[in-house]
Amino acid sequence: MTGTIIGQALAGCILAGTAHKEVGPMGKECIQVGDIDMCYQQMGSGPPLVMIMGYTANMDWWNQDLLELLSAEYSLLLMDNRGAGRTSAGKRAFTIKRFADDTAMLMAELGIGRADILGASMGGMIAQELAINYPGKTDRLVLMCTSCGGRHMTIPSPRVAGDMLKRYPTPEEDARAAVGILYPREWIEAHPEKVQETIEMLCRNPISPANGLRQGAAILMHNTYSRLPSIESQTLVMCGDSDVILPPKNSRTIAGRIPGAKLRVFAGGGHGFPMQFTDDVASEVKEFLAR
Repeated sequence: MTGTIIGQALAGCILAGTAHKEVGPMGKECIQVGDIDMCYQQMGSGPPLVMIMGYTANMDWWNQDLLELLSAEYSLLLMDNRGAGRTSAGKRAFTIKRFADDTAMLMAELGIGRADILGASMGGMIAQELAINYPGKTDRLVLMCTSCGGRHMTIPSPRVAGDMLKRYPTPEEDARAAVGILYPREWIEAHPEKVQETIEMLCRNPISPANGLRQGAAILMHNTYSRLPSIESQTLVMCGDSDVILPPKNSRTIAGRIPGAKLRVFAGGGHGFPMQFTDDVASEVKEFLAR
């Protein structure tokens, strides 16, 4: 589960592969990465910034305003994780480590030797594994609303966990229910346009129930607590103080374990705080990466 892949062997596998590219919708492309066809998109210009999405999500779920602000100064690499969006599931077991391997191989295929890494939620778990197992590929690290897993993980309340497990007849109904745990109630009532934007976003390319369960199982096996002190990358940890999915104690735990990590907590922020505080989040990220 937590073993590293030797860089030379990985490079050899990549060079020996028969990668192919296919143009996808809206500037997106698919490329063979190991045993999967991985869908990705590059946008913007400047130093590379790899952005990794979370549980059941795909690249279409990123806040477009945030992407515009970051792509003005960085060359963004977005992707659909294994089994999500337009990326195939492959034949290998789903683990957070495997998702990190997929990301590292995609970077190699695209000629990205080293990059800043930003991961949100499960994407932050993937980013931790990437920084631990591929320090040569990871420059600065931004971890949003995430957890180190294991017994040091602070889990949602039983009520929230129950809400997360409920399934509804249509993707739109699922999305409307999800809004209630992504954001605090006061913010939802004050920002109906952002709520509608979130609902539309969550309905784009939904994951299959089977692959959603496989990603969930990968999260349950995730545990980086004992290895976090080995991360050499300068790290920014971000969260909302009202996150009920991965409560803020998770971010405090991570920041306390990574040497020199900076913690930024957004008052009134839920799990979806990048949508709530887009301008502030973008400014914080850009200031951190520019140091």
